[in-house]
Amino acid sequence: MKRARFISAATLALLLPLAPLAAQDSLPPAPYAYRQLPDPAQEAKAQALMETLRCLKCQSQSIADSDASMAGDMRNEVRTRIAAGEDPEAIRQWLIDRYGDYVSYTPQVKPLTWPLFAAPVLFLGFAALLLRGRFRRGKRADAALRKDKP
Repeated sequence: MKRARFISAATLALLLPLAPLAAQDSLPPAPYAYRQLPDPAQEAKAQALMETLRCLKCQSQSIADSDASMAGDMRNEVRTRIAAGEDPEAIRQWLIDRYGDYVSYTPQVKPLTWPLFAAPVLFLGFAALLLRGRFRRGKRADAALRKDKP
């Protein structure tokens, strides 16, 4: 009896880590994952929005181009909300709130991200100051050489 409990406990311990693999993609795709909206104007809004949102699984494709199941779920969510009359920017903000800033291809200037936008300008200003100093020193050296020559 003890041996049977040990075997079942050991089998459970070995199979438990494999449970998430069995759950992967077992659900059918969402209704609007691969089907367009009947209204062409709403579908155009949905397509425009989906092309600006990044697939979190593929990371280099928009959700409009990705075949990942997560992108299909996001497409379904976008189309469902567009069909309900929600504003595309409100949908984008909802997805950003849910998945983070990375989901959007158009970054927003926030207190956390402003250094990313300011750093290139600061580096260009610093490089301009360095180059200005170099050119001035070069001109002074040339002028000093000309004075020394008879």
